[in-house]
Amino acid sequence: MIPRHLQITSMLLLLCVLISGTFIISLTHREKARTQPQGEESPLTPPVEGKPELIPLLIAYDDDHAMRWRNAQAVLPQDSSLRAKQILRTLLIQYLQTPSPHPLAKGSDIKEVYLINNSTAVIDTTAQFADGHPSGILLEELTLASLIETLSANMPGIVRVKFLVNGKERETLAGHADLTSFYESSAVHELAKEYE
Repeated sequence: MIPRHLQITSMLLLLCVLISGTFIISLTHREKARTQPQGEESPLTPPVEGKPELIPLLIAYDDDHAMRWRNAQAVLPQDSSLRAKQILRTLLIQYLQTPSPHPLAKGSDIKEVYLINNSTAVIDTTAQFADGHPSGILLEELTLASLIETLSANMPGIVRVKFLVNGKERETLAGHADLTSFYESSAVHELAKEYE
């Protein structure tokens, strides 16, 4: 039979080992979180000069097969192209958060927005936006409708939108949604209403 004082000492030592192990694991997780690059899932947004504004975003919700308007705060510059880019980046940030109502691939971003006669927008996205986009007619339609409607709501003069991927034309977003033609804002508006 093991003496009582040895049993108590063994139990105390075991308890100390468990507490120490838990503490070390906790420190390791904290250190990983601290040293991990921030913003990996959201677009890198350099500081923008402008004034903060409350803007409407049309957010896609995959689980509900629906779209809903939500307001968000964004710093918007005066330049129309930069303004359009910042509006769309504000929308993408909603999708790159965890959990996301409509997940997009890491690295999805808007490289540039070119405005032609202030009525046509050409949106140049990163390769990750298209390469990592979930495939499916509905998912692709929700993404494009969300981007176009958000841009149109915040920049009313936009009547046509075209998408590029890494500066080049691409046939589809992820196998379904056509990226070769221009989208008419009025037609997209009717489509979006069906999902609201």
